[in-house]
Formats: sequence, structure tokens, C-alpha cells
Amino acid sequence: MDMNAPLAERLRPKTLKDYVSQAHLVGKDGALTQHIKQGLIPSMIFWGPPGTGKTTLANIIAIESGRPFYTLSAINSGVKDIREVIDKAKQSGGLFTTKNPILFIDEIHRFSKSQQDSLLQAVEKGWITLIGATTENPSFEVISALLSRCQVYVLNAFDKTDLETLLKRAIETDEHISKKNITLKETTALLKLSGGDARKLLNIFELLVNSYNTDTIEITDEDVLQKIQNNIVRYDKTGEQHFDIISAFIKSIRGSDPNGAVYWLARMIEGGEDVKFIARRLLISASEDIGNANPTALVIANNTFQAVSTIGFPESRIILSQCATYMACSPKSNAAYMAIGKAQQLVKQTGDLSVPLEVRNAPTKLMKELGYGDNYKYAHNYENNFAPQEFLPDEIKNTTFYEPGNNARENAHREFLKQRWKDKYDY
Repeated sequence: MDMNAPLAERLRPKTLKDYVSQAHLVGKDGALTQHIKQGLIPSMIFWGPPGTGKTTLANIIAIESGRPFYTLSAINSGVKDIREVIDKAKQSGGLFTTKNPILFIDEIHRFSKSQQDSLLQAVEKGWITLIGATTENPSFEVISALLSRCQVYVLNAFDKTDLETLLKRAIETDEHISKKNITLKETTALLKLSGGDARKLLNIFELLVNSYNTDTIEITDEDVLQKIQNNIVRYDKTGEQHFDIISAFIKSIRGSDPNGAVYWLARMIEGGEDVKFIARRLLISASEDIGNANPTALVIANNTFQAVSTIGFPESRIILSQCATYMACSPKSNAAYMAIGKAQQLVKQTGDLSVPLEVRNAPTKLMKELGYGDNYKYAHNYENNFAPQEFLPDEIKNTTFYEPGNNARENAHREFLKQRWKDKYDY
């Protein structure tokens, strides 16, 4: 193993049994375990935060299924590079066997539409099995024609046990680090700084170990903060602080601080962050944090997304700044966000409850005869366009999901609902 390679690279597992976490995918009953056993690998996209083992898993799948493995990074590959790799893959003998080569594309969300289009035929014809990795929601970032031909698997962030397992593995097995006598007295600071990113954790750990002049090392939280913290306050959009900074940006808006919002926005702009990524987060926040307290925020955030998609840097900074400061100064409500959370929770607990007969669709004669829609009251035929009736399944009737927030607009909602529903939902 190359000693110049970072620790995360040196410890990268080569087999499935050494792979830590993602039991829902590669555990005994995992969704991928059977595919790998049978050697029938579908095209797929791994979606998860940085440093959760997406690249490692793709490598292991290729090794364990005995397939040629080609890799491209979306950051520095054009259509020409894609075509070259596909031609290579076609020639590697995968055409007449089930073992077609695997093409792994890291950061697939950074590929343009034309770059993604150039993959389509190869995936359709089965010349390659595509494995894409992305930290962004593939529904937004991957073209639908490609998405429909891939299975999407979600990789979860590592938990405390997983990360501690990795540290122990480094101490016991790494050629360089195992020569030292290391005691992990405390791990909290290390885990916090890593933010659940295994690559970042191991690289911080290596930096820390190398900062000691002795071979007997006792690691405490205090040491970690003293030696490391000051060295990692840089912006790196491929992982490192990418998620911390966007988090600080959105929390500044949620906390109604336009100054904090603009500062973190400037940090992202100076770091070369993707404008669409920032605008997308603003869109989510407009609904999650402002919601019906000021519905115009969603309209402005959506227009911001359209505008920056058209314009790009440097002028986009002005539009993003306008939107961020507007949203920070807006009244806040998370009522819509809470309502859907509650409703989903109840759906998980109660399963598929029957739709009340009166609000069912009755497109056929039989359904009409069976009484579908019989007692439905068409709201517009009644005073104030309202008629009291039951829209929820019997088992959960009278359940309130939407609790309007305490702001001018949602107080008006509450008043409206109180007049209509009286005591039914306790508005």
C-alpha cells in the first residue's frame, strides 16, 4: 500500500465482510446482498452524504462479481471521456456475457443533461452497468430517462458505533498507525468534527496522530480541539464543510438573521458552490421555515431558482442575497412541515386505511351502483362553498394534523377553519 496515500484510502475495505454499516443494503437480508451473490447487478445510483462508503461499495461490487471496473468523476469528465470509457467497456468482452463492465461515476449530479444523455444508450443496451454516486437527491439531478433505468439506494450517515469501529480498525491494522501505542480515551470531539463522514474522520485522525512527537499517544477531546479545529476551517464544496456551511446559512434564515445569512452565503460564493444547490435549499426553507406565514416566500425562492439557473455567477450572488435577506426578514412558521410529518407518522402506524365511500371516485357504472360517492356533498353547492362531511378514514376521524402558527396569515387560517368546522378539529 502506498504510504503517501491518506489513511482513508489505505483502510478502504476490499470485501463485503470488511465493509462497515449500511446493513439495510449489504447485511444478511440487504437489498444488494442477493444481487451480489447471484452476480446480477442492476444499474444503480447510491445517494448519501459524503464519506458514507459509496465509492467503496461500488469497488467491492465489481471485485465480488468479477467484473471490469471503470471510473469517471463528473467534476473533470466531458462527453468525449464518457464515450471513450464506453468504447473500452464494450471491447472488454462484456457484450455476450451477463458480466458486463461496471462504470462508476462519482458526483453524477454534476453531469449536464447532454453528459447524462451520452450514458443512456450504453445503459439501455446493457454495454455497461452504471453505478452513480451522489450527495444530492437524484430526482432533481438525474434525468428521468436515466433514473428510470436505475435502482436508487440510500446510504445512511454513519452512527457513533460505526465511526468508532473505523478508528479501532485504523489503530489495529494500518501499517503506519498500528506501530504506535494509541489509546482513544475520548472520541466525542473527533466524531463531531467528522460530521459522520468516515473519510474526514480518518484523515483528521491521521493528522492528529502525526502531530505527536512520541509513539505513545493518549487522545482526549481537549487535544483534538487544540490541535485540529483551527486547521479545518476552510470551505470545500466536495465534502469537508459543505454541509456545515449550508446548515449555518439556512439556520440564520430560520433564526431571522439576515446578516448571518449573507455572511454564510458569501462563504459559499467565494468557495465556488453550485448556485443551484444554494437556490434549492432556499426553496426548501421557504416552505419548511416560512410556509403559510408568508406564502410569497416560496414564489420568490422559486423565481430565484429559475433566475440563477439562467444567469449563473457572478450576478447570481445579487439575486441570492435578495432572496436570503427577504426570507430572513419574513415571519416564520413550520406548521405545514409539521403537518405532513404528523400525517406520515400516522400512515406508517395505521397502514392503508379505506377511503370513505362518499369521497371515493366513481368512474364506472358498477362503482356508482355500489354507492361510491353517493353521499358526497359538492362544496360549491352550499353556502360559503362549504358543507361539513368526513374526509378522513373512520379509524382516524377528527385527527388534527395542521396546527396554524401564531402569525397574521395563519391566525386568519385558524379563524377560517374554526368558522367552518366548529369544534370538530379544535381550532
